Amino acid sequence: MTVRHRIMNLARNAFALSGVLLVALLAIGTFLDVQAFDRTRGGYAPPYDDYSGTPIDWTELDITRTGMAYRGHVVNILVNCTSGMITFEIFRLQIPFREVSPRALAVHEPRKACLERGFTPAF
Repeated sequence: MTVRHRIMNLARNAFALSGVLLVALLAIGTFLDVQAFDRTRGGYAPPYDDYSGTPIDWTELDITRTGMAYRGHVVNILVNCTSGMITFEIFRLQIPFREVSPRALAVHEPRKACLERGFTPAF
């Protein structure tokens, strides 16, 4: 094997390893961002009062034109204060996830937080 082939193999392996590490770091960062947003567990059946942990502190979120935004390291979590839609934003690509759940309404009280910030929730 020539020196040129060895260098090409080394470069290919370095780029492959870099890609794998980048994907792993993005996955870990995404997981940690989502976990940091909702720090509660349990309370999955009505009346949703048997949960543990700390509900979302809405004062820590940024206010946007349409609602509130949790700014993570990799993922921003956007809450639309009119529709109640939760959207993930990754590198400015917005991916609608779902509307606020009945559990979230009871535990985290996003409707109240939206009203306090001057929005008119329709959820």
